[in-house]
Amino acid sequence: MERLGTGIGWRPEIADAVERMPGIDWVEAVAENVCPGHLPESLVRLRQRGVTVIPHGVSLGLGGAERPDADRLTALAERVAALGSPLVTEHIAFVRAGGPLTASPRLEAGHLLPVPRTRDALDVLCENIRIAQDALPVPLAVENIAALISWPGEEMTEGQFLWELADRTGVRLLIDVANLHTNHVNRGEDPAKALAELPVEAIAYVHVAGGFERDGVWHDSHAHPVPRPVLDILTDLASRVSPPGVLLERDENFPEPAELERELGSIRMALEKGDTERRVSAQSASGAAALAEGASQDRAPQGVVEERPGSSASGEGTSKQPVSVEGRTGAVTDPARQRLALAQAALLSALVAGTPVPEGFDRVRLGVQARALAGKRADVVAKVAPELPVILGQGYRRGFLAYAHGHPMTGGYRRDALDFAGYLLAEGLLDDARVRAELREWWLERSGPRPRSRRPAVRLARATRRVLLRR
Repeated sequence: MERLGTGIGWRPEIADAVERMPGIDWVEAVAENVCPGHLPESLVRLRQRGVTVIPHGVSLGLGGAERPDADRLTALAERVAALGSPLVTEHIAFVRAGGPLTASPRLEAGHLLPVPRTRDALDVLCENIRIAQDALPVPLAVENIAALISWPGEEMTEGQFLWELADRTGVRLLIDVANLHTNHVNRGEDPAKALAELPVEAIAYVHVAGGFERDGVWHDSHAHPVPRPVLDILTDLASRVSPPGVLLERDENFPEPAELERELGSIRMALEKGDTERRVSAQSASGAAALAEGASQDRAPQGVVEERPGSSASGEGTSKQPVSVEGRTGAVTDPARQRLALAQAALLSALVAGTPVPEGFDRVRLGVQARALAGKRADVVAKVAPELPVILGQGYRRGFLAYAHGHPMTGGYRRDALDFAGYLLAEGLLDDARVRAELREWWLERSGPRPRSRRPAVRLARATRRVLLRR
């Protein structure tokens, strides 16, 4: 794996700042936000300067029960080609459930949800990753995710799950140390133990991000400064292996460029501290081995070869190396996929459709996750359809959360925005005639087979002016 160095997540809101930022070796762009035929000029300029750009997918759902969608894989491959990337990344997560495997409506989470660490889930994930690897033109790396909830009846730790995943598929790992911290707070998992169990030689690069704690729950927001515990986990990782690359993620509440540069400086310091610890440890181990070698030679009779732990003669004490798992490398049977599909559909339905909580889950924690999903859904819809908060004013968020409670997302965020507007109009929930007329015009413009007008910017400006005049 080539050395990437220090990078930052490229986002349109900070594109200019990223271009001017010193010491940036590479950037990562959300794959779904990049159009291969119309690359943002900022990314084009970065590429021309020799800065590596890696597409980071969020919608493939490799941890889902269904096999990866061919069209999504094709789209991801197109972005790899357009950006000239040496690597592409995705998540160990499921993002949708339901459909033919469960004979139930298909539901969208709008977020990354954890897969159970079970044999069924691992078998399905391994096959899905092999399908993706065959369809993509460059190596694939997959990321561990943050979670608010735990699956009942899990059979492996996170480190064991990732180790076997890498062993069976050869996939690279994108290790997010902020997610290890999240899972420590939310699920009581020891980050040091996870790092000790990881196949560190499979690491492609590392994510670092911030979050916040509320009522004993850590939210991986990517909108807050990187906290000290996350940097400490990064140091621990760097004391075990020198990661090929490390990247700072920030998705919202962007600070001044100087603050981002300070965070990058803190990341470099954490890496340097870990690197020093690794070198000191290696020197100590080397010295101890030399002393043991000398003492062994003094004790061993002449002409007798003494077997030592870790020697090729005995084979004992050797470090753990990936070993293929016999009988688990073939195609996954449909029953395994169906069992996983039923479990994921039941969980997602409880989170977004208000159905009963599946047995074994923490009801309180599922409530926290459900509210977080609805809040993120409202935020993203406001971004993809910025006219809606303008037209609806302060009532947008309250109205959307009420709508989301009984209307799961089934077709992506843009479809969600149209469905929300259509719901408000059909149910007669808008008392203000002017607001109702503006929303109806917006909905008609986008719901038909072709636009009614080619001047959306003019309409948005007029709507904004009318809202301001009403205040």
